[in-house]
Amino acid sequence: MKKIKIIYLAICLLGISNNNFANCNTDSIQQNKLSFHFQNTTIYQHHPSFHADYSGKNSISAETESPVSITSTLYIGAKLWKGASAYYNMELGGGSGFSQARGIAGFTNGEVYRVSDATPKIYTARMFIKQLFALSKETQKVDEGINQIQTDIPTSYISISLGKFSVMDFFDNNKFSHDPRTQFYNWALMGNGAWDYPADTRGYTYGVIAEFVKPQWAIRLSSVMVPITANGAAMDSKILHANSEALEFEHQYKIGNQSGVIRVMSFLTSARMGNYNKAIAWGKANNSSPAIDSTRVQGRTKFGFGINVEHNLSNNIGMFLRTSWNDGHNETWAFTEIDRAFSLGVQLAGNLWQRNNDKLGVAFIANGLSKEHKEYLKEGGYGFIIGDGKLNYQPEMITELYYSFKLKKYPFWISPDYQFIVNPAYNKDRGPVHAFGIRTHLEF
Repeated sequence: MKKIKIIYLAICLLGISNNNFANCNTDSIQQNKLSFHFQNTTIYQHHPSFHADYSGKNSISAETESPVSITSTLYIGAKLWKGASAYYNMELGGGSGFSQARGIAGFTNGEVYRVSDATPKIYTARMFIKQLFALSKETQKVDEGINQIQTDIPTSYISISLGKFSVMDFFDNNKFSHDPRTQFYNWALMGNGAWDYPADTRGYTYGVIAEFVKPQWAIRLSSVMVPITANGAAMDSKILHANSEALEFEHQYKIGNQSGVIRVMSFLTSARMGNYNKAIAWGKANNSSPAIDSTRVQGRTKFGFGINVEHNLSNNIGMFLRTSWNDGHNETWAFTEIDRAFSLGVQLAGNLWQRNNDKLGVAFIANGLSKEHKEYLKEGGYGFIIGDGKLNYQPEMITELYYSFKLKKYPFWISPDYQFIVNPAYNKDRGPVHAFGIRTHLEF
């Protein structure tokens, strides 16, 4: 109990000034002012050998691979003063994906990271404060959950979140396709694939997010840091020249008796990016393959938009659709090398076959590149995710099928998965790839 009190005081002091130090009272542990949750997710994947006319340094291996990834997260939340809460997440992450998470733009495992060392490491995933400002007297009860304190919140409010988090914690949500720990594995199904969402190598960033929430709609705005280098672990402190903003509008609707949500977002990232056309010109001038890092200049941008729809077809069947686009002139900086994306899927609840805690999902993904990005890869250029040394371009297409079943009486889920990848990394000369997986997930 003493250790819990120390952790609580540390979280509380994140947002309490000296004048309010008395509010950090450890007796509040017994008053539901603290929240503790834990999750562990392990994903094993296997792909048999497949045909490849050639391979490059970023190609997925054409030989058999069977990698394993693991993440364990401790979620701690604390209620502070009125409308305020603080959250701290300690995480352990390790293992790898196929070929160190390279060779497929819509990668098969959203739990893996683009790090060179697969040895498990412990790190701070999230550490942020959230403050709500009521705009209505009416309230609604919110149950305790992961990074959520049990509380009553106003039906209309403004909130400010400040600290370290993943922007996908707040943006581009979809109840049928968002979390690779419990839903589809593929990271192009976590959100809009063409959103080069700002993050370090492990998926987190620092910044501020403002939300204006009403009963039927919401507006969100974020301003966060970006890495110093593409796919970098260190964040760029020159925030006036290196930053990323996103704006999202969310609207809840009904068609007949069935409800749905539509989200429309736009995004703009500024960073020390390279330019694809200039890299191609540099390669020709130097009689070599183009190198994107040879053309990096501070202040280059990437902008785009995304549309995200979730809709209940019945009480037990839901569908989702996403489509997104970015300008694709400058290099991918943080997420994955997708400039145009479309995904569509369906989730069936296990109630349909008397398995109330189970679910079945099937989805289709189509990814594409901008003209400049495509030419850069054809000339032998490399990004940090893909690059086969040359390119016979075709859109990358992926179909995923998963089934999640829960062990009775235990918070433990097992989810087999199959993905069929055509034209991996947009290359008709390689593949197709068959990826088989099994996921275990513990959460309490």
